[in-house]
Amino acid sequence: MAGIAILAGGCAPKLPQTRTDGTVDEYFGTKVADPYRWLEDDNSPETARWVEAQNRVTGHYLKHIPFRKKMLSRLKEVSNYGKVGIPVRHKNGKWYQFRNDGLQNQSVMYEMDSPDGEARVFLDPNTLSDDGTVALKGTYFNHDCSLMAYSISRSGSDWEEIFVMDVKTGKLLPDHIEWAKFTGAAWHGDGFYYSAYGIPEEGHEFSVKNEGHKVFYHRIGTAQSEDKVFFENPAEPLRFYVLQTNDEETMAFLFEDGADVGNNLYVKDLREEGSKFIQMTRDMGNSCSPLESDGDKIYLFTNFGAPMNRLVVADIHNPSYKNWKDVIPESDCVLDGVTFTGDNIIATYMKDAATHAYVFYNGDKPHTDELREIALPGLGSAGFVGKRGEPWCYYSFSSFTTPGTVYSLNLQTLESEVYAAPKTAFDLSDFESVQVFFPSKDGTRIPMFLTYRKGLKLDGNNPVYLYGYGGFDISLTPGFSAMRVPFLEAGGIYAQVTLRGGGEYGEAWHLSGTKMNKQNVFDDFISAAQWLIDNKYTSPAKLAIVGGSNGGLLVGACMTQRPDLFAVAIPQVGVMDMLRYHKFTIGWNWAPDYGTSEDSEEMFRYLLGYSPLHNLRPGTVYPATLVTTADHDDRVVPAHSFKFAATLQACNAGPAPTLIRIDTKAGHGGGKPLAKVLEEQADIYSFILYNLGEKY
Repeated sequence: MAGIAILAGGCAPKLPQTRTDGTVDEYFGTKVADPYRWLEDDNSPETARWVEAQNRVTGHYLKHIPFRKKMLSRLKEVSNYGKVGIPVRHKNGKWYQFRNDGLQNQSVMYEMDSPDGEARVFLDPNTLSDDGTVALKGTYFNHDCSLMAYSISRSGSDWEEIFVMDVKTGKLLPDHIEWAKFTGAAWHGDGFYYSAYGIPEEGHEFSVKNEGHKVFYHRIGTAQSEDKVFFENPAEPLRFYVLQTNDEETMAFLFEDGADVGNNLYVKDLREEGSKFIQMTRDMGNSCSPLESDGDKIYLFTNFGAPMNRLVVADIHNPSYKNWKDVIPESDCVLDGVTFTGDNIIATYMKDAATHAYVFYNGDKPHTDELREIALPGLGSAGFVGKRGEPWCYYSFSSFTTPGTVYSLNLQTLESEVYAAPKTAFDLSDFESVQVFFPSKDGTRIPMFLTYRKGLKLDGNNPVYLYGYGGFDISLTPGFSAMRVPFLEAGGIYAQVTLRGGGEYGEAWHLSGTKMNKQNVFDDFISAAQWLIDNKYTSPAKLAIVGGSNGGLLVGACMTQRPDLFAVAIPQVGVMDMLRYHKFTIGWNWAPDYGTSEDSEEMFRYLLGYSPLHNLRPGTVYPATLVTTADHDDRVVPAHSFKFAATLQACNAGPAPTLIRIDTKAGHGGGKPLAKVLEEQADIYSFILYNLGEKY
């Protein structure tokens, strides 16, 4: 029997009934029921009817929240300001930059003769669809910048199409690549390399397990059917293979990953006819990426022998790991990024999850002889773009209270000037952001950023939006989102936790939140909530938890382990079925972080112990929950959210709503048009405030 959702206006209609079947799986002698298995079939009419019925109830509930329209209106107001990206110069002497005038669904690529010159529209993704659901994924110029390949995705899918345009005229060539995935376009000669799978079965394009990644070569002016397979490895169907070339098209690099947390790397000298790929690394437990080449030199960013990362140089004639030489050795902070610019190297480090930047002299002297810190505008995140030989570069900076701003940096004086700053329809001077530290369950020191209105009263009555991720070596650093502004204006606190499983403190921090250590991540998040309560920032009745993808798993696990601790839960596009996640699309690629139910009995029991789907208990009072997913999500298939929502509705014994919002013509989140983002965020923030007993 489904639970009851109390709707605004006093009515309390029943949620849609979800039938169960008798599906039972057996793992190492243990039988596990999966009564909503039929919802995994995203192509069945019955699943479609279930989606329609759920969306009808959810839409009715959200529509009748008294301030939902006002929330959407304010979100549009605060989002309606010009955004400008970093200008980048290419070998044709032109500069390229992405801009958004405010409410455009997709940002537009412009061409300029100089960084301050007149901007001409070069490629406008908004013209590729009527509703903004076609997104630009990547742009790839050939060596002389006469041609540019660009990839798009439709409706948020990971499937990509590649087109080619004449840079001078802006006209499209006939070339068109379909069913590419997890790829770029690596130019060499009169064509480019790309990666793809076989064409999926019709009707199962967004759920079929992706196997057999291949590298193809496409010659300009020919049909895709004539493309040759350049590399494949049938012995390892569950790996990714991607080829890249350097800017000069003198070297090719082949990446192999998917079997562990790192990758293997191979290099080929394209200057020598008949040359073969040479394997540079043989340990997929570590990562390695080429950043720059100079003659025979290859500069590599890696954590081989350096859990906090380092920059090394290799020689293409003797490129194996044992012959690498340090350029920037490992330090006690995570090396986060490296930019070659002028005669120098700019290195960015993460210190307690915020960016610090330094200039290193890149000559014959040891790197420590010339070390200068770049004064950034505050505690936030910065990214640099530059070119060799230029005496200046650009960087972007943002924080929780600073919208993205682009600066130019004089590399001689290290003085920064604002190149482009947004003009917003809101004032953030009344808000502040602080970083606090608290102990997790096992005593580990965990950082957390808090953003709120100045003069906050610690009376335990403040609404809190608690956000985290904690996985896959991904770092959460300070950044701005206009979507948070209405919540902050309403007296809310935005809390962002630096959880184990991320990359903020290096590979050891990452691994301490993986596989048999995954519970650490949930303990960190629960401890963050408890700290906020103990220190009178909020109370369980005013606390909402939010996370997406691996963060959706985080929310699902925490709300099932401590349903008493939170008033609202928003698991977005989450991994909810830890026993079967690896059977869909590229779920197998998450095994290095999660382990699988097939690995061993011990791993199976550990996964079963926290899997959100399998830890919902009948008769339990759960927080008000809005599960979100989308019909074209082929990263974390919507079946995760479908089965979790159906089970939650059947188990919930409390009065709070347990709803699911299923977006259409949308995917995992990347490339989602702004119009859809605004609608989704209006629903989420309205749901949160309404169920925290707040007004707006």
